[in-house]
Amino acid sequence: MNRVAVFGNAGGGKSTLSKRLAEITGLPLVPLDLLQYKPGGEQVSAKEFKLAHDQVMQQSHWIIDGFGSMDTLWERLAVADTLVYLDMPVLRHYWWVTKRLLQGLWVAPEGWPEGSSLWQGTLNSYKTVGLCHQKLTPRYRAYLEQVSPEKQVYHLRSLRDVKKFEQTVAGR
Repeated sequence: MNRVAVFGNAGGGKSTLSKRLAEITGLPLVPLDLLQYKPGGEQVSAKEFKLAHDQVMQQSHWIIDGFGSMDTLWERLAVADTLVYLDMPVLRHYWWVTKRLLQGLWVAPEGWPEGSSLWQGTLNSYKTVGLCHQKLTPRYRAYLEQVSPEKQVYHLRSLRDVKKFEQTVAGR
């Protein structure tokens, strides 16, 4: 477990799990939102993001949390030796996006780009949850089936799966 891609739908617990994995393994954590957005929430250019992403891909050890862009997503999944797919029920995603908004009224979510609008991010996440569930979830599942013989694949579908995965990694 050297290059770990944590991915899935918006509001699925990717950031929380990635932080915990980094604590357990000592691998450096790279939240893609911090590469993709400037303080204040402005998105960096696609070229600038791709350059930063490519630099991370060259490193031998990382945990990458997030989506980024469609082209960098598939590249990252190909380079990673370990894939952690959070595939929770769609209503849980909507709930966790809402929960992040409500908690963010008091404390900014960890890993959230500094000065970014939580309200706008929440609206974007609500849109993303439905689209991702319809379009990407089937592709993610098929991809995992395809690469499971050659990579460590963890398909986490529940909180119980997440806890079991954390315990497995901690026991190494």
